[in-house]
Amino acid sequence: MTTHVILLVLVMLFAGVFGGLVNFYLLNQNNKDTIALARSLVVGVSAAFLVPVALDLLSSDIVAQSQEDASKLLIYTGICLIAAIASRLVATNTLDRTLVAAETAKTETEQLKQQLKQLQDSIVPLLETETEHEDQAEVSSTELDSLDVSSTAVLKSLASGRHIYRALPTLCTETELDETDLQKSLAVLVGKGMAGRVNSGWGMRWYVTERGRKLAESIV
Repeated sequence: MTTHVILLVLVMLFAGVFGGLVNFYLLNQNNKDTIALARSLVVGVSAAFLVPVALDLLSSDIVAQSQEDASKLLIYTGICLIAAIASRLVATNTLDRTLVAAETAKTETEQLKQQLKQLQDSIVPLLETETEHEDQAEVSSTELDSLDVSSTAVLKSLASGRHIYRALPTLCTETELDETDLQKSLAVLVGKGMAGRVNSGWGMRWYVTERGRKLAESIV
């Protein structure tokens, strides 16, 4: 009996190791990671050693029969090998869930970073407008003279509106400019640091900077 138990242990070890190697080469064809190899071997051997428990729960007497019948021992070996190879399904499902969770977390992190960036871009103009600065923005008549009529009108419209963040359609109506000319004027103001833009949840919005507001106040 002791000899038979030792034989069964050797069979389970052989089936577990062989099944673990099969799983390793199926899952890691281009990977020489020794940790993954050890993991596959441990999972395979563990699955093989659970076979007697499963057979006992199923009320199978193949373990006892294998002591007298070599064919039953061969069948038992095959069952252990199947169990070892089938353990790949558990490992694969766990790996897939981990990869999916990691990808989801990465996507959510990127979305959160983008939302925080948009929020930061939206808050900066508000803080700039509502905060008193020790060094007030200096403006000169030269800066005003450097603006054409359209840019001056757009700057005045940005500074006099009820809202801090302005939409193109409203600016077009107030300045009586078409969208193309308005875009050119806004680009000029942004380039001179008199206006800025943010991409909010409602689309692109434009605002006047503190320097632009000071300059707009000097427009008659």
